[in-house]
Amino acid sequence: MYLLYKSKDIQAGYNFIVGPQNSSLKWLEFGSLYLAQEGDSYQDRSGDKEVALCLLKGKCDIRLQGDFFDPLVYDNIGGREDVFSGKPTMVYVPPQVELEVLARTPEVELGIFKAPSNCTVPPTLISPLDVSSNWVGSSNWKREVILAIGDKVKAGRLIVGETISPPGNWSSYPPHKHDTRRPPQEAPYEEVYFFRVKPSQGFAVQWIYTDPDAPDPLNEIYVVENNDTVVITRGYHPVVAGGGYELYYLWALAGEGREYAAWFDDPRHAWIKEHVETPE
Repeated sequence: MYLLYKSKDIQAGYNFIVGPQNSSLKWLEFGSLYLAQEGDSYQDRSGDKEVALCLLKGKCDIRLQGDFFDPLVYDNIGGREDVFSGKPTMVYVPPQVELEVLARTPEVELGIFKAPSNCTVPPTLISPLDVSSNWVGSSNWKREVILAIGDKVKAGRLIVGETISPPGNWSSYPPHKHDTRRPPQEAPYEEVYFFRVKPSQGFAVQWIYTDPDAPDPLNEIYVVENNDTVVITRGYHPVVAGGGYELYYLWALAGEGREYAAWFDDPRHAWIKEHVETPE
């Protein structure tokens, strides 16, 4: 089972990367949007899916029109130079909505997640001031976890955030999984990671594995580079940044339910949580 989707040349417009049609995913679809020039625009309809628009770089207007809310325009939102320069701006878009993204600066980039939904709530703008940001872990497994589309956003399936790891540090650690219904500890969610590395020639290592006695054991290790995407439908999935390289990944969870932190730590490594420094 190959779970790594290598970076391709990004073209202007929407670039589909991964979804049920080319992977083991059931719920999630992910792609990137690139608008090269100020004034360039992209139009789409959410259809039977909810959509998370995640600004990676630049500023844009987002215009939304649906049957159950007044037309909305989010003007001149975003603005960070890259994913390592500030907190994210995101927009949650429910199903059956016409949407337009208009570039207000050159080189506007967005990551776009989609998932089937029958949610009928209005759209939501999540500004950098609205996100939850925490330093998690300790020592060389300390990283910043940013939750943007979580419990405070009335979405149907999507949970979306970002993680930034200092050079050489582990994240998604201790290794955890979310592929089994084990309330209240664990719920089955699939996940997608989209990576950026600083400097851009850097790398990270992604390990995806199951318990050794699993009926269909999995043990995969991938070298991930800038703009690569990884699909996680089962198993533990720790990742480590290469020495000297800061690591970022945009992530989304989707499943039958919607509960953040419903995951199960690998019992062999859970002891490490006893050695956690006081959070900053």
